Amino acid sequence: MTDRRYAAFAGLHKLAEGPLAEVALAVQAAAAAGSDAPLLVFEDATGRVVDLDLRGTPEQLRARLGTPRGKGRPKLGVTAREVTLLPRHWDWLAAQPGGASVTLRKLVEQARRDGAQQRRAAQEAAYRFLSAMAGDLPAFEEASRALFADDRVALAARMAGWPGDVAAHALQLLDAQPEL
Repeated sequence: MTDRRYAAFAGLHKLAEGPLAEVALAVQAAAAAGSDAPLLVFEDATGRVVDLDLRGTPEQLRARLGTPRGKGRPKLGVTAREVTLLPRHWDWLAAQPGGASVTLRKLVEQARRDGAQQRRAAQEAAYRFLSAMAGDLPAFEEASRALFADDRVALAARMAGWPGDVAAHALQLLDAQPEL
């Protein structure tokens, strides 16, 4: 969770990017300064808009957005969560070297290395971002088609007249290696 990155926009201008607490502080400062432009925060891995509670002092905001501690091995970044499987799945996992946890981690890592799945996730994140930020801009439909056709040259050409921060961030999301 601590490796996740976010980007904040004030209208069509990129305000900040980085960890959530850092981005939230920049948005809080812009709101306090009376920014007239809409302030939106996006999670880079998914392209989704993130709602933030900006109340309180910067210290209170930073404390609220700190890394949550839960069950598991926090020093290793391991978080315990419930997994529901059929009995035959549990039997198979139990028979694997290292047990269920090791096997599940290996399966997840293997899936993360699957290039097609990562490419699709990056396209979806870029599309969600572009829908929110550029849905009313000229050539949005054509840019969307180029995005899903995996035609970067056509995508860049369709976004050429758009605000630089929007086009650059969309390409940045497309190049990112999203986490599962």
